[in-house]
Amino acid sequence: MDQPHSPLSSTAIPDEQFASDNYAGICPEAMSAMEAANRGSAPSYGEDPWTAKAAGLFRELFETDCEIFFAFNGTAANSLALSALCQSYHGVICAASSHVETDECGAPEFFSNGSKLLTIASENGKILPEAVRELALRRTDIHFPKPKVVTLSQSTETGCVYSADELSALSATIRELGMHLHMDGARFSNACASLRCSPAEITWKAGVDVLCFGGTKNGMAVGEAIVFFKKELAVDFEYRCKQAGQLASKMRFLAAPWIGMFESGAWLRNAAHANACAQHLLSRLRGAKGVETLFPVQANTVFLKAAPSTLQALRDRGWHFYTFIGGGARFMFSWNSSIARVDQLADDILDVTR
Repeated sequence: MDQPHSPLSSTAIPDEQFASDNYAGICPEAMSAMEAANRGSAPSYGEDPWTAKAAGLFRELFETDCEIFFAFNGTAANSLALSALCQSYHGVICAASSHVETDECGAPEFFSNGSKLLTIASENGKILPEAVRELALRRTDIHFPKPKVVTLSQSTETGCVYSADELSALSATIRELGMHLHMDGARFSNACASLRCSPAEITWKAGVDVLCFGGTKNGMAVGEAIVFFKKELAVDFEYRCKQAGQLASKMRFLAAPWIGMFESGAWLRNAAHANACAQHLLSRLRGAKGVETLFPVQANTVFLKAAPSTLQALRDRGWHFYTFIGGGARFMFSWNSSIARVDQLADDILDVTR
């Protein structure tokens, strides 16, 4: 994890880092939309015109009537969505590397009053139908939590994406087993940009019941959208949001940035740029000695396997990165990543591996 930073002076500008796409600031389109919503006053708790318009734009984007809710962050979005899909005695099947398992501090279990996460091994963070079937049927007695939901990440924690065909095959198995399919879409935009498909093709048309659409990592200051494609699953969901402290009194400031992102196309443009930066680093490092990629580069993430001495040499040169998945250095790119800075990273990697 990152080391504590010294307080910055008012004039200090830190070097751009690629440890996380959360490092990036707010993109102009989101900022402009928030500024527009800040002119004058508006009704509270989602009764404002910005929230209504944003919800309408989601329905246009996904080409279907769906229920939309806004939350402050991904932990709340995922946890509340899962809690709406299962009871406390149910199980939620997920990849062992999934964010809900490794980075939500038990929030999915907390908000569902005890639903157990049932983890399965996965290749590149992707869940396979046969693995779901094996776990779901491993035990059917009353002493074991009853599997009710499968949750997957799109793109995955390793930076890989599920194709529409892969999702359809997975959802067919899930439906056969009488379960629901939830998608953690913290980087859903990156998956759309990578696959060059419509959002509908890799969500409800492929069998996804609920999507948590990430805005924060795509250029917004804060905010995720919970999209219920099966509207009957959203009954009373607004009460869950209120009880969990996710009903914003000034909801327009969570909703308005989505308007700016969708109307301008920034949601997809930002993701495509971040993905392109990952591909640029990959191209610069082809043939580099002592460095290899741990996972396929399909979105905005590059995992590099290198000797511990190499990783330390990069840290000594001021680079920040995480090594919590697979032991390799993770470099994550965002909407405002600079190609010139990506080149600086590549130059340093090539230099320390000579």
